[in-house]
Amino acid sequence: MSSITLRTALPADRDIVVELIHQLNVFEADLVGDRRRDYRAAEEYYDELMQRLSRRNGRIVLAEAEGVVIAAMGFSLDQDAAYVIDDVRNHGTVTDLIVHHDWRGRGIGQTLLDEAERLTREAGHKRLVIGALVANERAERTYRAFGFEPYVSILSKEL
Repeated sequence: MSSITLRTALPADRDIVVELIHQLNVFEADLVGDRRRDYRAAEEYYDELMQRLSRRNGRIVLAEAEGVVIAAMGFSLDQDAAYVIDDVRNHGTVTDLIVHHDWRGRGIGQTLLDEAERLTREAGHKRLVIGALVANERAERTYRAFGFEPYVSILSKEL
């Protein structure tokens, strides 16, 4: 396998990150049916994500192989509500983890999760959280194999 390098995304990386988001939207649309498939949706989400990350001491981390971006991970430092004990109230959050379809199954996601753990520890926090669509069984299997366990379940009801 090619050597993988990680770096923080720059504004000039917008188009490639938007493309990865678009690929994920199309993939997830087949799983759950509530995702927009148009490219504009990915552009709008990128803008929302960047605003959210900037407020939460976050960034997008890119994985590259041979100078080509093959994956992106949104990462931020967050704080739970006051009722959570101080020891784990502050935590790292993986907001998004997107691996280009040609690179899935090669450990790229695990490399990015290792980086999320490193960034969380570097900030002095002891908890890292991530979300996944229930229908995205592959992502959930990957996260569980990495050591994540269910913590909160969000239920949805169509009205």
